Amino acid sequence: MKPGHNIYRIILILVVMLAAAFLIGIPVSLANDSITTKSEAGNEPSEVTYTKDIAPILNKNCATCHRPGQIAPFSLLTYQDAATHAMEIAWATSSRYMPPWKAAPGYGEFKNPRQLNEQQIALIERWLSEGTPEGNPADLPPTPKFPDGDWQLGKPDLILKMPQPYKVEAIESDRYQCFVLPLNLPNDLYVRAIDVKPGNSKAVHHAVLFQTASDEAVKLDAQDLDVGYQCFDAPKSHQGGHGLYTWTPGMSPEYLPNGVARVIPKGSDLILENHYPAAANEMTDRSSVAIYLAKRKPQKLAVELPFAQYKLDIPAGEKRHKITLTTTIPVDLQIIDVMPHMHFLGREMKVTATLPDGTVKPMIWIKDWDFNWQMEYQYKEPLNLPKGTNLEMIAYFDNSSDNPHNPNYPPKRVTWGMNTTDEMFDLMVTIAVEDDQEKLKQIDKFYSTLISGYEGAVNSEKNSHPQLPSAM
Repeated sequence: MKPGHNIYRIILILVVMLAAAFLIGIPVSLANDSITTKSEAGNEPSEVTYTKDIAPILNKNCATCHRPGQIAPFSLLTYQDAATHAMEIAWATSSRYMPPWKAAPGYGEFKNPRQLNEQQIALIERWLSEGTPEGNPADLPPTPKFPDGDWQLGKPDLILKMPQPYKVEAIESDRYQCFVLPLNLPNDLYVRAIDVKPGNSKAVHHAVLFQTASDEAVKLDAQDLDVGYQCFDAPKSHQGGHGLYTWTPGMSPEYLPNGVARVIPKGSDLILENHYPAAANEMTDRSSVAIYLAKRKPQKLAVELPFAQYKLDIPAGEKRHKITLTTTIPVDLQIIDVMPHMHFLGREMKVTATLPDGTVKPMIWIKDWDFNWQMEYQYKEPLNLPKGTNLEMIAYFDNSSDNPHNPNYPPKRVTWGMNTTDEMFDLMVTIAVEDDQEKLKQIDKFYSTLISGYEGAVNSEKNSHPQLPSAM
């Protein structure tokens, strides 16, 4: 960690807090009409109160995470909660650190955007500057209702858990451990939503769920004396299987659109691949997976496709290193959601689709990448990309000493790799495809082409870093 970074960030936060408290800073406008409070509907209120002005904003945009049992460090369900953390709320919203939503407005139309508009932020700043008055209890809106239990979408139809707790072995590099989750399915299983809950949130960097149509994973598991098996370079898509779901901390699971579901074929098992960074050494984890089933057979099936540039070579000291990837899509795609992915050096990612007729469709643009808030962005309406569409991805990386997130001090050359201190440039895309054997074969062929790049990159890294863990 760079010397003085933590002190610098603390001082910066305090300065911004004071600025918010005295209304020095003016927030940048982001067009969004996600919520209209009573005050916003008319003229400026003579007094901003919690019950009339602030509670509706917090209930709509913050309470999902800021409540007991969820990821946020404190609750915001009551006046006392909000008043206690008023300065933090003003800083986080005026700086747009919260609510966490990294997609730039106007570049792709997404479902359930978590953004505050300028007027909402100004109301929070006024409330703080006026002494956080509570207001008339009669103005207080009802406390929002949330699904029962710890799962964000409520009680799952099926909960799968790692067979035993796993203790992360103390090694110098990151560790990828796979766990087989048996299903013993007599029939195909149609899934509308998936969620992952780490047993130890400090240990799990991210997780990927695969479905496998063979017993190859079971054999690999049996050969490893530990819980699960090391799978840095082991196959996970085994004979007809493919990636099912990717989870990162801070994600909010979403149901797939009506009529669309993921399929887990009969006889399949699931493989949970957990990434444990070196900082997780000696920690113990037992993660769980929640499955939410479709009520009827879907019209279309959801499939996850990985687009990635593996030729990364970012020189030390480079402040804005540009990397691109262009892919010509060989089949018609209907895209449901996108999920960008980079590591600590990533600063910006822009994805654009150019159709065969020249029409340009913006897909997503993240101008201020934050490794701690990696999200899946579901479109309001599916994005249709015909065969022959050119998918262009552009990313910028900051490998200078000015990057407070740079894991290396002094900076050093960074290439593609599976360790957290390496770098990646990925876009996970969920598509909907008709349940037609010929169309599914075309998608499977395209998936195999995309995943071959990953397998080649892993083999290359394995040859250049022989100390990395191997599958048993």
